[in-house]
Amino acid sequence: MKNSYVGSAVERREDLRFVRGRGQYVDDLAPDGLLHAVILRSSVAHGRIRSIDAAAAVKIAGVHAVITARDMPGGPPRIAMRLQPLPEFKPFEQSVIADTKVRYVGEPIALVLATSMAVGEDALDRIVVDIEPLPAVSDCETSANGDRLLFAEQGTNCAMTFTAECGDAVAAFAIAPYVRREKFRTGRHYGLTMEPRGVMAEWDAATGQLTVSGAAKVPFFNRRILAKLMGLPEDAIAMVENDVGGGFGARGEFYPEDFLIPFAARQVGRPVKWIEDRRENLMAMNHARQAQVDVEIACTRDGAILALRGHADVDMGAYMRTNGAVGSRNVAQFMSGPYRIPNIDVDVTLFMTNKTPVGTYRGPGRFETDFFRERLFDMVAKDLGLDRVDFRRRNLVAESEMPYAIATINPFESKDQFDSGDYQITLDRCLTEFGWDEKSKLQGRLIDGRWHGLALGCFIEGGAAGPKETAGVTLNDDGSFTIAMGSSAVGQGVETVFAQIAADALEIPLTSIRVMHGSTTYLKEGYGSYGSRATVMGGSAVVVAAQKLLENFRALAAKELHVPPEKLTMADGQATAPDGRRLTLTDLSAHGLSAEGSFSNNSKATYTYGTALAHVAVDAKTARVEVLDYVVVDDVGRIINPHTLHGQVIGAAVQGLGGVFSEELVYDSNGQLLSGSLADYLIPVATDYPNVRAISLELHPSPNNPLGAKGAGEGGIIPVGGALANAVSNALSSLGVEIRELPLTPPRLWSLLQKATASA
Repeated sequence: MKNSYVGSAVERREDLRFVRGRGQYVDDLAPDGLLHAVILRSSVAHGRIRSIDAAAAVKIAGVHAVITARDMPGGPPRIAMRLQPLPEFKPFEQSVIADTKVRYVGEPIALVLATSMAVGEDALDRIVVDIEPLPAVSDCETSANGDRLLFAEQGTNCAMTFTAECGDAVAAFAIAPYVRREKFRTGRHYGLTMEPRGVMAEWDAATGQLTVSGAAKVPFFNRRILAKLMGLPEDAIAMVENDVGGGFGARGEFYPEDFLIPFAARQVGRPVKWIEDRRENLMAMNHARQAQVDVEIACTRDGAILALRGHADVDMGAYMRTNGAVGSRNVAQFMSGPYRIPNIDVDVTLFMTNKTPVGTYRGPGRFETDFFRERLFDMVAKDLGLDRVDFRRRNLVAESEMPYAIATINPFESKDQFDSGDYQITLDRCLTEFGWDEKSKLQGRLIDGRWHGLALGCFIEGGAAGPKETAGVTLNDDGSFTIAMGSSAVGQGVETVFAQIAADALEIPLTSIRVMHGSTTYLKEGYGSYGSRATVMGGSAVVVAAQKLLENFRALAAKELHVPPEKLTMADGQATAPDGRRLTLTDLSAHGLSAEGSFSNNSKATYTYGTALAHVAVDAKTARVEVLDYVVVDDVGRIINPHTLHGQVIGAAVQGLGGVFSEELVYDSNGQLLSGSLADYLIPVATDYPNVRAISLELHPSPNNPLGAKGAGEGGIIPVGGALANAVSNALSSLGVEIRELPLTPPRLWSLLQKATASA
């Protein structure tokens, strides 16, 4: 009988060690001779460094060294882009430490190595830095003016412009009977993780080997870039993945600290560890989301969308970091979402400012652009006197149109298409689960002093980012199996999911499998976890590797049983000869059976899709919004583990709600971060949003991989902004309130209510 672990709600294997306190994080590591690194960061957003004097700091007992840019032969190296490494971005790449200029509050200036963090922090106060302040570039408008330049030699603060094109938008607008133009903004927030970042490095001078602990997300890429920056062969570096307290797209990219700590360890010949505190985390880890758009839509009077065009500006912060362009690219390419829009012309300009650089955060670009689009759609439906559900239903891409080509993005010239699905099904299922027919009667009503509003939003989630992934399968002497993965664990439950896939592919018990992941010591190459790819790409690689191992088993069993390989019957982890003699995989465990496999998607992504519905109650006197119900239904192609998937979708939805109502990284006109603590940067707590429901379907498997799976780690967050902003707008429609900016914090909503009242 074949296994059926795939599709079963297997409890997460990882959780047992976590709840027992047996997880191993970077800060748990304490080798002999360990030095602690503490980083002096710029308190000035924009300025020229005149001098750095660390003489007093190195005299403190327990301070081993202070490292600055002048300690790096040839000057500090720059960190290369990982995704969309276009030549236009190269001049804006970040140095590992500030040399002649600082460009954001929090930029590393000096590294103190001490016997404890406390001693190191004391030493920071003794370092004298003379910085000539320069006027800050605090927003896209100031950046576009060009009279204040972050990189004077470039003559501009504009890194580049992405353009998404399809059809002929100009012609479509020329004949359109209805056109509406709107402006929207999203504020800056980021993927705050429970555990801040950490790095520990150990240099073995005798062997020339460097071991770096704390690798996450993309350890193989990080090893490649670190080897280049340090002038070492790749195989001289081992990137070790430890347990992490969350990833969300931000953790694991190559940051300045990922060079500074290994560099310091080699310089002093002792282990060096750096653990980020929360203040550093808020000002130094990648930010995200800040964008503004001027968008225009053309429709027929009965609601058929003819064209979409517009321009967006994205605040990139001070430097182009490894994956910093992804969000901007996605704003352009996916503004059309899951809808049939034949003519598209959307461009997005990337502006440099004196803020922390940006990177990816769960659903990068899609969260923002879904808010822009879904708000616009509700306005259009209202203008045309159409039901907002019917308007969306009419324009959703139909199953008969699959695969459906979407806008081409330039200059990267990325052409893509939706792989499979029936977008109407998730819309209908969500309406049913939500009870739309009955609840919609509450739309705009004042009940017990609160205004009720309901809304929906449809979305797509791109997954299976290429180009490929690798896996290895080894049969151990005791009959157990080790699965080695190029994919990384950032909290998504890969140890459980990959074990399920391997157990089914090999037709062996789940308990016989151990999964090793992420670290560069297990495989020659790997690609990591980003872009909703781990299950699809890594899981498919496991299938390929398992098939190869079974073929090796067939060949070996045939030799042992003295029959031709093609005469063997393979089932349930055993090979059976025509005369009934059989051998199991365990019988041949002493022969060292192993296989490696890789899966390439040939740049064909997967697309999960779905619908979200929201019901809110708004107290106009206090500007407090309560989410009474939130339901999201998605189709993920094939569900590997309903238990882990459900946690992913619910967690993503709650993160989205935080981004809608409370999370905002606020800067003043001088580039100073005003929300640099968790007293000012407000994240959701367990009691904030108790009424969140998620239903995942597996109706239309992806044709692009052997599992039929689609990425599903980000879909829960993508539609939240549009659905909730529409719900609040609908609740307050009689008061004339229209939401055009996120986050919808109480002060911002209060201001809108006061303006509406004053103009009434």
